Amino acid sequence: MNEFDALLIENYNSLNRFVNYKISNRQDAQDIVQETCLTASLKFELLKDKTLFKAWLMRIANNKCIDYYRKKSKITNVSLETLPEIDAVPDNSESLHNAVAETIDLLGETEKQILYLYYFQDISQKEIAGILNLPLGTVKSRLHYAKQKFREIYPYPPKEKGDIRMKKLPEFLPQYKIEKSQKAPFDVRCEELVGWCIVPKLGEKCSFGIYYIPSRKMQGYIDAEVVGEAEIYGIRGVEISAVEHDMENYYRTEIIKENRRSFIAQLTDTHSRFLAETHIEDGVRMVHTFIDDDEFTENWGYGEDNCGNPIHITQKNLIERCGNVVNGTVKPEVVDIVGRYDITINGKTYDTVCVMDLNCYNDPVVSEQYIDKNGRTVLWRRFNRNDWAFDRYQQKWTQMLPDNERLTVNGETYVHWYDCITTYIL
Repeated sequence: MNEFDALLIENYNSLNRFVNYKISNRQDAQDIVQETCLTASLKFELLKDKTLFKAWLMRIANNKCIDYYRKKSKITNVSLETLPEIDAVPDNSESLHNAVAETIDLLGETEKQILYLYYFQDISQKEIAGILNLPLGTVKSRLHYAKQKFREIYPYPPKEKGDIRMKKLPEFLPQYKIEKSQKAPFDVRCEELVGWCIVPKLGEKCSFGIYYIPSRKMQGYIDAEVVGEAEIYGIRGVEISAVEHDMENYYRTEIIKENRRSFIAQLTDTHSRFLAETHIEDGVRMVHTFIDDDEFTENWGYGEDNCGNPIHITQKNLIERCGNVVNGTVKPEVVDIVGRYDITINGKTYDTVCVMDLNCYNDPVVSEQYIDKNGRTVLWRRFNRNDWAFDRYQQKWTQMLPDNERLTVNGETYVHWYDCITTYIL
């Protein structure tokens, strides 16, 4: 095997993941991957420092993606018929959808064009400059002017800071009641990032607490907030600041240990996904991105090419639940709606569907996520397989938590460990 082939094999997964993030059409993406490999092989001898191979390969791929959009988006006029349906507006109401479309229709053709490329095609300013053959400074000024004009015309003013106020989470988990409904489960659009209960949109905030069972005492809580737009490797998303408050020793020392991390995440029409994660470890800032291999995928990635978590959830009949007995398909990992439930907590009843995850995001762990019609998590419950982390605890969970609720999942015993609630229900 020659040097080029060895380097290409080493970086092929990152290349494939990168291009599939940039190009939504899978067939077109694979064509660009092959074109990138061909171009790299022909120009490999020109690369003097072979340690820069990965960055060089990604630059070739990025240029191929820009060429792809340049050919596809030679636009001088953009009509509303070309704009995809808009989901990211307040309350998802039809009137607000219409307001956005009507506002765009009142803009000039230049403003329509730049907003279409930047927001609807998710193309960076630098790439737009290449597509339209304009200086980057001109693109920036056009985009600034177009956003300003949109704000002037749009009939719904933005929320003032402070409209969303964080509420203090209770020290003990409120009593709740879970009742199976006789109604059929409903489909739901849940845009939350898996495990973090926050939607990756500007203006979003969320706090959630972790409560061990049976004590029901809070063991920690997380404050998360979208702090602005962000872009990584040409992929546009938002930056999320998260502070994890560890209360393990609080009840003895009154000291809460804090761990700060940040994410770059993206919400698409079909998925919610992490693009990057960073935190401080032993004084060193650690950064992991979606083009990294196993380390990112194991902790933050999900789906083919890290496509993310599907936001449109519908019952597929992959999991059958009868009381506390659960049977899934032969797949080792599966997520599905298992029924409709009324959750009564804090004096309020929520109409929800229960989404069960069998060993998908954490093996071997089962979770129940109760999601209401607004697509928000009302209650999240975790169950550990009886032998989970046995090397660490030297006991099975039926021994450590003998009185906790149990599930039988495909013949295996799982034990209830902890619950999460968010400020959404307070």
